[in-house]
Amino acid sequence: MNKQYFKELAAFNEWANTLACGWIDQLTGEQWHRPVVSSFTSIRETVLHMISAENAWVERFQKRSEVRWLQTTFEGSKAEHIQLWKQTSAAMKTFIEGFDEALLYTNLDFKRLNGEAYSMPYYQLFAHVVNHATYHRGQLVTLLRQVGFTSVQSTDLLGFYRIAEQRTES
Repeated sequence: MNKQYFKELAAFNEWANTLACGWIDQLTGEQWHRPVVSSFTSIRETVLHMISAENAWVERFQKRSEVRWLQTTFEGSKAEHIQLWKQTSAAMKTFIEGFDEALLYTNLDFKRLNGEAYSMPYYQLFAHVVNHATYHRGQLVTLLRQVGFTSVQSTDLLGFYRIAEQRTES
């Protein structure tokens, strides 16, 4: 694994989250808040969890002493959720782009949300952040369909690579 691989994953993550933000933007307030059966109680709660997790990892990577868990504090509007999600994904991408490749196999010491100390290599944590987002985007598609929103498109990594290849060919 090298930095280029994680730069591609971060770009993929930002691209897929931006697509999801477009879907969210089209929802009515009722769809945004409607109770649904999943890991979280609504589309809003699922999206906020995704934002919270990615933001917490960015803050850990930046070695902030206090990591904010936005899921317990953020009360913004749907538009503010979208804006925050885009900012967080961009921050993740920017961090990886500026990351020293020589440190990929170096451990990051961090505290889990329950305060437990932990240490893992950066490359595993970068992969985890993208995998976590992919998992919950899959849930999000199902939740969107449950509330009657069907204008979703694929957020698969292969689709991202195909689009990137088409851009370089033109």
